[in-house]
Amino acid sequence: MKITEQKQVGVGIIGSQFIATIHAEALKTVADAVIVAVMSPNEAHVKAFAKEHKIPNWFTDIASFLALDDIDMVILGAPNYLHCELAVKIAEAKKHVVVEKPLCLNLEEADLMIATCKKHKVKLMYAEELCFTPKYVRLKALLDEGALGYPVLLKQSEKHDGPHAAHFYDVEKSGGGVMMDMGCHAIQFFRWLNPAATIVSVYAQMQTSVHKDKTIGDDNSVLILEFSNGVTAIAEESWTKKGGMEDKAEIHGSEGVAYADVLQGNSILTYSEKGVGYAVEKAGDTKGWSFTMYEELWNYGFPQEMAHFVDCVKNNRTPLVTGEDGRAVLEVLFAAYASAGEGKKMMLPFKTTAKKPYLLWKK
Repeated sequence: MKITEQKQVGVGIIGSQFIATIHAEALKTVADAVIVAVMSPNEAHVKAFAKEHKIPNWFTDIASFLALDDIDMVILGAPNYLHCELAVKIAEAKKHVVVEKPLCLNLEEADLMIATCKKHKVKLMYAEELCFTPKYVRLKALLDEGALGYPVLLKQSEKHDGPHAAHFYDVEKSGGGVMMDMGCHAIQFFRWLNPAATIVSVYAQMQTSVHKDKTIGDDNSVLILEFSNGVTAIAEESWTKKGGMEDKAEIHGSEGVAYADVLQGNSILTYSEKGVGYAVEKAGDTKGWSFTMYEELWNYGFPQEMAHFVDCVKNNRTPLVTGEDGRAVLEVLFAAYASAGEGKKMMLPFKTTAKKPYLLWKK
């Protein structure tokens, strides 16, 4: 039976912790989707997750999970080093794939994922929620409607005091530090804002400043991109900011400027000795002062993102953010780590055989 004839798209989730919880909560708002199964190798975690979210099927092995006919689309929220292996298996099982950022560890893996999904005629969708975040969607609309003139400078920053899971600190599993973890958001955000142009050069500065006891990866990074139409984009990424999360963007145009702050303006300034929230805010320590979000998932765009991907599967539409976008972001990430390592600007296209971005910085 064709998906378009079904009332709902059957969704399977791989993962049972932080990002999987966000995906499950987001999917509950999507009328065309039903979560039919969850898979994680940790039996205690996956059983508890399935019970909490009322998911009828749970699995601890990928083969049994993918054998379930009711699954049309799989959302992959496993650690970075597993993305390619699992995405290939999902595609070979003829299921559509949504991959959390970053797409994978290297460009060779990215090409394999893209080729395998094309071979099996399934969609490879890249989960970049900033393209669906309401404040950022409105920011882009201001630019597209000409209210700001033509773009001159783009800025985006994401900062908190460290990742929510230990595997992000392990560069062999993650591929890099904060630039790999959060800089990927900014890169695709800039490409989305300025789609008519290509990135021609990359310059980055990176350091391990606070978390030397946990990682050799970067915990503070600055990225400067130059586009073919003369636009400059600057990203600031940090795992060292105390007091909750920060997510801001700016567009400076020839006829105006616009500032967007995802967390302030629709949040509650909060002080708590215990800490607040379970979802996006928990990427950082929310003890002390922080910004408590109203309808946090919606304000970050996760339900909108999932609704879009479900619609793409059900009605055979082209995703806003594709596997090719994820590969383009990964190419910039490799160039950024190489730039930080060499101390000079790197030009695109950037070719490398490195298996993980951090290796181009930590030589």
